[in-house]
Amino acid sequence: MMINETIITTLNEDGSVHIAPMGVRREDEFLVIAPFKPSTTLNNLERSGQAVMNMTDDVRIFAGCLTGHYDWPTVDTSAIVGKRLAAALSHIEIEVAHQEGDDIRPVFYCSEKLQETHAPFMGLNRAKAAVLEAAVLVSRLHMLPDEKIDDEIVYLQIAIDKTASEHELEAWAWLMNRIRTFREQNANQKQGRSA
Repeated sequence: MMINETIITTLNEDGSVHIAPMGVRREDEFLVIAPFKPSTTLNNLERSGQAVMNMTDDVRIFAGCLTGHYDWPTVDTSAIVGKRLAAALSHIEIEVAHQEGDDIRPVFYCSEKLQETHAPFMGLNRAKAAVLEAAVLVSRLHMLPDEKIDDEIVYLQIAIDKTASEHELEAWAWLMNRIRTFREQNANQKQGRSA
């Protein structure tokens, strides 16, 4: 099953934009989103039934969503009430057709309402892929052993060193700082419990 890493934008109840990285798969005529419980994306999909899939090669947005950098410019959508990323190379406006409940990850089957392209895709970059993989690791810090994360980071660092632009370097720095902060917090918690 192929999963495309996208940025999902939904509208909060107050009209503000929620931005979240999320894998989306295609199943027959539907685009399928399965957010974890609890999550803002889940709440917004249940309430409004609308979202935007943003395809972007600016990996700072993926890294930013995991490290507290959420201030990305958006523009109005056309076919649904929503916002898309200004940095999207393309976007798809979607509406929930039906939902399957689940205790961990409810599944939303969405219909495509509009697809638009905004900028050309200029090719693959190994550093972008490395940042994306590191972002996935950061999203699982609470589940993976430190050794696994360290081994992956050592390998991913090669692509960063060889092919990164300033955008990838910025995103990488955010992610590495998040790993350090997470470990420091864990160490402090363990020290507090043993005191």
